[in-house]
Amino acid sequence: MTGHPAPSGPCVVVAGGGTAGHIEPALALADAVMRLRPDARVVALGTERGLENKIVPARGYPLELIPPVPMPRKPTLDLLKLPLNVRGAVKQTREVLERVGADVVVGFGGYVALPAYLAARGRVPIVVHEANAKAGLANKVGAKFAEHVAAAVPDSGLTDAQIIGIPLRQSITTLNRAALRAEARRFFGLDPHAPVLLVFGGSQGARSINEAVAPVAAEFARAGVGVLHAYGPKNSVAVQQVPGRPPYVTVPYLERMDLAYAAADAVLCRSGAMTVAEVSAVGLPAVFVPLPIGNGEQALNAGPVVSAGGGLLVPDEELTPQKVASLVVPLMADRDRLAQMSRATLGTGRREADEVLARTVLDVIKK
Repeated sequence: MTGHPAPSGPCVVVAGGGTAGHIEPALALADAVMRLRPDARVVALGTERGLENKIVPARGYPLELIPPVPMPRKPTLDLLKLPLNVRGAVKQTREVLERVGADVVVGFGGYVALPAYLAARGRVPIVVHEANAKAGLANKVGAKFAEHVAAAVPDSGLTDAQIIGIPLRQSITTLNRAALRAEARRFFGLDPHAPVLLVFGGSQGARSINEAVAPVAAEFARAGVGVLHAYGPKNSVAVQQVPGRPPYVTVPYLERMDLAYAAADAVLCRSGAMTVAEVSAVGLPAVFVPLPIGNGEQALNAGPVVSAGGGLLVPDEELTPQKVASLVVPLMADRDRLAQMSRATLGTGRREADEVLARTVLDVIKK
């Protein structure tokens, strides 16, 4: 009995662990590479504590674990430990790159990307992708010795970056919301005809959204508006249902994001780069509530969609039940305005970033 021959194609190593905002673009790129080069191998780098441990194997890619290098935002004891942490992480990452036969390292920022860039420097070509409106420390370092730098939007702080948008899953970029709408509504137990607001805040950002939206359940119902609210696995919400009105459906987590988007007429959500890109690609009007952390990048991420007329921006501290009742409930009842906003947000979306980046990565290997 003969074994299968080893794949002869290129080996692409993607580094984007920690949050879904780093992992999802990395996996969208991985899928695009495999479509263009079925003989390729894609290996993901991650750490023991990141979301990638759940997401990457579920999508069918091997995951190699390396020590995390946290990025202190302020001068702390961690900053003093950084050179030592980095040296150990770089050494282990270099061993992984040699063992898997890496032909290119593609980094998406965050604490997995920095050791990957430093390990690859001078040995394996590097491609950097920046999803946020403001580049983080890891990508600023990686861009200094990368063969190619790509960014989602202009003015990210990385010079000479090619502006391509964010690589997104094909299940999102090819989503036909109208065709899936009836199935999606049945799946979640939503009213088949009422306008539906989709509400989610991610794992860390859900609490203040929950506290502002859930108390308004009766007002949504009386206005004839259904709600699909993902409140986050660590939280809980209590909702007052109005009998005979469109239901207010609560779930801890959305496994089927494609069906959630198809069921919705508008969305109230955070404005992480990935979320903004997905919402724009599927053409959903949005009420963005930037998470008040970091250097204000979430508000910047939402800027282009809001300027185009496809979204509204509500600062986190201003998101109260009163604000939701006075702003969001009337918006959901105004079908003409929702249609207008949908057209505007579609105009800002980019659907081909995954293949654009995949072609670039394969070209860098050819060189």
